[in-house]
Amino acid sequence: MREFLLGLRLLFGAGRGNRLRFFLMAAGSSLGVCCLALVLTIPAVLDAHDGRAAAREPQTTSVSKAKGGSALVLERRDPHGSRPFTRVFVARGGAHQQPPPGLDALPAPGELYLSPRLHDLLHSEPGIKGLLPGRERGLIGAPGLADPDELYAYVGTTRAEIAHDADTGALQSFGYSYAPVSVVEPSTLTNLRFALATLVLLPLAVFLSVCARLSAASRTRRLASLRLLGLSSRGTQRVNAAETVAAALLGVLLGLGEYWLLNQVMSRSGLPALRWYPADGALSWTTAVVCLVGCPALAWFVGRASARGAAASPLAVRRTAVPKPPSKWGGLLLVTGLGIVTGFCATGLTDHPATSNGVFGLLLVGGVLLTGMGLVLALPWLSYLLARKLAGTTQSLTLNLAMRRNEVEPGSAMRVVTGLVLLVFAASLAQGVLIEFEQVSRPSNPVQDYSVPLTALTEEQQERLAEVPGVRAHARTMVSWSKPTDSGFPPQATALIATCAQLTRLVRSVEGCQEGRVMRLVNPNSSTDPDIRPGASFPFRLRDGQRHLTLSLTLPSAATVVRPYDPSAVGDASVIVPPSRLPAHARPQSGFLVLNSDSDPHVVRAVLDGIGTAAPTASVEPVGVNVDSLQQIAVIETLLVLGMIMGLVIGVAAFLVAVTDRAVERRAQVTAITLIGARRRTLRAVQSVQVVLPLAIGLTLAVVTGKLAESSYLITGGGEVFWDFAGVPVLVCAALGVVVVATLGTLPLVGRRIDPELVRRD
Repeated sequence: MREFLLGLRLLFGAGRGNRLRFFLMAAGSSLGVCCLALVLTIPAVLDAHDGRAAAREPQTTSVSKAKGGSALVLERRDPHGSRPFTRVFVARGGAHQQPPPGLDALPAPGELYLSPRLHDLLHSEPGIKGLLPGRERGLIGAPGLADPDELYAYVGTTRAEIAHDADTGALQSFGYSYAPVSVVEPSTLTNLRFALATLVLLPLAVFLSVCARLSAASRTRRLASLRLLGLSSRGTQRVNAAETVAAALLGVLLGLGEYWLLNQVMSRSGLPALRWYPADGALSWTTAVVCLVGCPALAWFVGRASARGAAASPLAVRRTAVPKPPSKWGGLLLVTGLGIVTGFCATGLTDHPATSNGVFGLLLVGGVLLTGMGLVLALPWLSYLLARKLAGTTQSLTLNLAMRRNEVEPGSAMRVVTGLVLLVFAASLAQGVLIEFEQVSRPSNPVQDYSVPLTALTEEQQERLAEVPGVRAHARTMVSWSKPTDSGFPPQATALIATCAQLTRLVRSVEGCQEGRVMRLVNPNSSTDPDIRPGASFPFRLRDGQRHLTLSLTLPSAATVVRPYDPSAVGDASVIVPPSRLPAHARPQSGFLVLNSDSDPHVVRAVLDGIGTAAPTASVEPVGVNVDSLQQIAVIETLLVLGMIMGLVIGVAAFLVAVTDRAVERRAQVTAITLIGARRRTLRAVQSVQVVLPLAIGLTLAVVTGKLAESSYLITGGGEVFWDFAGVPVLVCAALGVVVVATLGTLPLVGRRIDPELVRRD
């Protein structure tokens, strides 16, 4: 306790510069704590989303087994654009039933309860009123909504209207132990946590260490003085640790306050595809304890380690003796981590690549983390070896001065470049996570089909849908009609109303299509319906205004060989009919409008949004695609981008803090060299070389080790892509950009004013 109090007295009594450094340490630590709290709270936000979705899920039983007084429930989940639109039809029973979360009572027939976002949408798009029969009675409260932007409605109805629907169930209660659709699947969430840990937590640990080592040289000399005055070795380390712990504690309190403000702002403005309530992102006790204990503990160990030299050899510190070479133990961690990830990469060259199941998943994570930590800890030793080699062989004054300084003090330059090196290492891993997720979420088809019932569309809406940005082709289908007989339903045929050009864009390949002719469609990869044969006739009902027409088509012997995509909205069509063969102004009485676009998730979301804008009440089936999956893709991409932004902010902040600290610490040396005749141009070149050369070593290692770690992750992921060669140019360009930024950041290290008082004697 005496050493702790002594450290605090020295902190506030050692002058304005020391106090300024303390507050800089606290401010830097607060930024790191804010980012740490954000990363730790993301799973809680997702869990809160799933928890509310699970709490409102109706538990039902079959209508036939239900009691007469039970309420009936029918749930409809349709896409509105690229977002799910859920309607829950409720028919009250005779007995009192507990309402779902967010409502005070079950809706009566003709009553509507809407989510706030759906309430606003109803006013901006009155066309969706057809999907919501009844009058609006109130809004659904926050406990009944997964997120503030959800489109959700409870529609009151009568038992007669929904009792005979096959999907109707008798309501028992509300609430399940799990959400029907998770915002992020558990397996994907594991990969997401791994990515965020690499993108944020590794640079964060380096950044907090940099903040704890501000003005390291000045503090070491002061601690050496205390040691020479009789303070014990452990007491000297505790004095230094007291200052760093005090700064870390203040930084934790500031950082938690910053996170509280950030949560209030972000929860109200939201992120793309992700919204939450402020209570979802509130600080939990676990997060607060991790920040309050973890950050000061890291500062304590860093402070004790930085004071070890002053406590062990105080006279050498005061006389500025040549320090010992850096430790080689960091190289052991790097070699161990590289050995693990290289072993996983080697399995990718065999017929049985490794997987991330069981212990192999933990081994992979450990290998990546060991590689990242070893990269940081091995840089001072590698920089020392290179500096010593170059200083002994070069004839250049600039290079000699720069390398001698790095040889004497390799850790100073490393504090400047470590954050940027880890940034490039994490960027490579981020590429691997994005590739892995793209392989999982990317459709196997290069195109995406959309099917919209023609009965829900006007002629004007059909024209608008065909012009939606992203739509490549469009056509219509119609199904033949025949009156059912006692023996069952007669055979049916599906006709595709399209030109050969439209057909070519809707399927994988077309052979033998003749423009303007009715032709059978033959798929060699599927069995042929025996009723679909040349000479068979099928009636199709058409409508021309108020008139009803019947078109009888006889299947010709001429056939077109088509190979549709799987799945496809036109795969079951048996005949192609040119639009010119239909009567003027006639349209099928029943059928679908088929649209086609690229299968890229961004294009699919844009097309669905366009369909929702042009025809908000139409039921859209994106063939083979689940709208919930599109939402999940958007959420994960948002979180990955957020992690990369946080990693970038932390890396740049570590660089700026270290550069500023280095400029202050090196003033005496720069002044001394200037007074003996060195030109400012030479000093700027020396300062740049001191940073750029170690940075070049670190970036080269970061690119190599990052690609190895990325490849090991891709191999164990089980996807088709093992070696991301396409990402190498991007990573190299990023590394070159980092070198340019670091070079520009070293220029202010040589000031314009020369103060001879900075040169002091012991």
